Amino acid sequence: AHLQTFLALDFGLKRTGVATGNRLLRCATPQGTIKAEGDARFAQIEARIGEWAPDALVVGIPFHPDGAAHENTRRAQRFSRQLQGRFGLPVFEVDERYSTTEALQAGARDADAAAACIILEQFLRNLS
Repeated sequence: AHLQTFLALDFGLKRTGVATGNRLLRCATPQGTIKAEGDARFAQIEARIGEWAPDALVVGIPFHPDGAAHENTRRAQRFSRQLQGRFGLPVFEVDERYSTTEALQAGARDADAAAACIILEQFLRNLS
């Protein structure tokens, strides 16, 4: 069966933006920001997964504008692997070079959750 519902995460060291969305509507809804680090972050993500029961997770992976990897690229990729290991859901990675900038330009109140929305909408647009 096709994956229908998604939970997107905009990974940050101290803040992780969250959004939900589905294939049918191809739009995402911000679900706030998890302000936690380490295992506390995973406990909160687990609660969100319990609440929304997504078919898959989408994680934004930041790169330099020229596409080069940096420290946070590796951190986000590691986070993505940890999610897959912990929750056993498919995890899709999206290049999110500009999402937070875009969210701030759009005047988002919660830039992290808005960035997660942008990541998810980009992912949904690219789904066949």
